[in-house]
Amino acid sequence: MEQKNRFGSYVNVVSQLGKVRISVAVAFTTFTGYILSHGSLDRGIVLPVLGILLLACSASALNQLQEKQTDMLMKRTRNRPLPAGIISISGAWLITIGFFLTGTLVLLLGPGLVTTLVGLSTFISYNLIYTPLKRITAFAAVPGSIVGALPPLAGWVAGGGALNDPRAIMLGFFFFIGQIPHFWLLILKLGEQYEAASLPSLTKLLSAEQIKRLTFVWIAAMGVAAMAIPAFKITGQHWATFLVILLSTGLIIYFTRLLNIKKEFKVGSSFAMINLYYLMIMLVMISDRLI
Repeated sequence: MEQKNRFGSYVNVVSQLGKVRISVAVAFTTFTGYILSHGSLDRGIVLPVLGILLLACSASALNQLQEKQTDMLMKRTRNRPLPAGIISISGAWLITIGFFLTGTLVLLLGPGLVTTLVGLSTFISYNLIYTPLKRITAFAAVPGSIVGALPPLAGWVAGGGALNDPRAIMLGFFFFIGQIPHFWLLILKLGEQYEAASLPSLTKLLSAEQIKRLTFVWIAAMGVAAMAIPAFKITGQHWATFLVILLSTGLIIYFTRLLNIKKEFKVGSSFAMINLYYLMIMLVMISDRLI
């Protein structure tokens, strides 16, 4: 029983370091990119999705190593394995390197060099660009959002598509746009914690109302970008076009509440709404290609 508990605790720590739930969501965008490019579901999808999942876990673990001191100062992150002292730095490094090497090897042996390079670009963008920029500017989320655009492109290339295909560029742009309102919403909820950790925060530069308006602009841009998906022939069937437009219009209307200062605004439910929207759009695109 004791060994079982130890194993469960170890799995839990590895899961927390790799932010497995978020990494699975990232891998699903790779799944989406593969289907849109390849046009069918086959066993060739397994290795690119697995490789990106492992690299995403590695990037998350390295991020926690990079931000251990900052995480100790924030209520939201102080119970993570490193600041809580549940795992040593050397142990976290072993897990990070293990994720990285395994993910890279899976991509090299599976979809090949180009997909591997796209996957590694995601890792570099997150850990060597976005993470350091968070200490420099409150607008780090804008260049950092390239992180969200690359995993679906890895899937696109693995499925046989070209990176310079206008459809791939549009797909990447859609996922790029969607990362930014996620961060603005997070700032609305946790701005004071960022300030307490001495990180640049929009709450120091803008009022809550201004941040809400800025967030709405990016959410509206995300909806408009989605409406352009049928124009780029990423979807082709009429029902898919209708659903994309319907979902995007509904999203924009829902978030007009950001413009109403008097109306109560719940950040948590807003996160859930954006995530649900992304899932629905991906399912529509996938269904359009497979049906």
